[in-house]
Amino acid sequence: MDLDQFAALSTAEGSAVLAAAAGVAGGDPLVAAAALRSRGVPAGLAAAALTQAELRRRAVGKFGPEAAGMFLTRPGLEQATRRPVADRRAARLAAAGVRTLADLGCGLGADALAAARAGIRVYGVEADPVTAALAAANAGAAGLAGMFTVECGDATAFDVTRVDAVFCDPARRRAGTGRRIFDPDAYSPPWDFVTGLAGRVPHTVVKVAPGIDHALIPADAEAEWVSVDGDLVEAALWCGALAGVPRRATVLRSGTGDAVPRAHLLTGTGDVEAGVGPVRRYLYDPDPAVVRAHLVAELADTLDATLADPSIAYLYADAPRPTPFGRCLEIVDVLPFSLKRLRALLRERRVGRVEILKRGSALSPEQLRRDLRLAGENPASLVLTRVAGAPTVLIGRPVADGGPPG
Repeated sequence: MDLDQFAALSTAEGSAVLAAAAGVAGGDPLVAAAALRSRGVPAGLAAAALTQAELRRRAVGKFGPEAAGMFLTRPGLEQATRRPVADRRAARLAAAGVRTLADLGCGLGADALAAARAGIRVYGVEADPVTAALAAANAGAAGLAGMFTVECGDATAFDVTRVDAVFCDPARRRAGTGRRIFDPDAYSPPWDFVTGLAGRVPHTVVKVAPGIDHALIPADAEAEWVSVDGDLVEAALWCGALAGVPRRATVLRSGTGDAVPRAHLLTGTGDVEAGVGPVRRYLYDPDPAVVRAHLVAELADTLDATLADPSIAYLYADAPRPTPFGRCLEIVDVLPFSLKRLRALLRERRVGRVEILKRGSALSPEQLRRDLRLAGENPASLVLTRVAGAPTVLIGRPVADGGPPG
């Protein structure tokens, strides 16, 4: 979508086109486009409206019902923060006394809108003219135009002395191609500018890729990894007065009847090694936020658990304990990996459905599933891993909520 198409979609007539697109989207795109053109909608505008309808449908998982009124781009939606995560960050900033915030590289405005809802005045800066216009429109649609304004410009030129906090989510995809950027020096704004913000602004938060090298994390910053219902979604660096602990894993889990996911926090230094011991009756598969934050040892302490291999983040314990920080399996068999032996054992137990977990194994779960030629009515969980360096397969069954099996 270009600025002319956005302007057309922003009118009353454009709103009608968007409503019509929402009604025909979701099926054959050629049929949907033909339906709009049959109503006199120009081809380019029809394509832009159908793209918005599809993006809004996909955005519901991130933004909830508000997605229906937002303007979106594909790369902007991919990098945008999920609403529960953005709301938690905004609440933490507000609790720290932040009243004015610069969002440098605000994208579509997901984080800025959350901060504005928390009562923080936000000044957004976005280099791309179309994205800046969409962010401003999203602020208006949310009724927050007075709390979140957007300027199109260079984030590195913004006068940060105007605010008491900065949030920066540097672009990690190449403009035009959408390809991921893995070198922080190639981010926009560049990494040296981003990390330098902490020395200029008392409260600085930087959103980074979850796979960030720990060596790049400033020594005095708090690094936080966030997962939502087991899906690792982001990492952030909390700098200056906002830094509380060296490493934090924030696990958001939705429970029955919960309006928003519940937050569970695990903290530590990130440099402690867990003890090593034998495979025991219960296996814990730590949440990816715990693993990325290097807090497996801290989790092991809460579970009285150990590793069976110092390089594999599976924990083993004699008794199950409820925990939001990982899945629990009861292990019923441990055997050196052998396709022939595993196939025979599963056939004997009439196992026809398996979930396959793996750490430290080069095997492809999809290929293994085909090779096993399963037949039967019983389920099982297979864990492909290493024990004391040796390829091993564990056969188990899930333990509900980390508690005793039913």
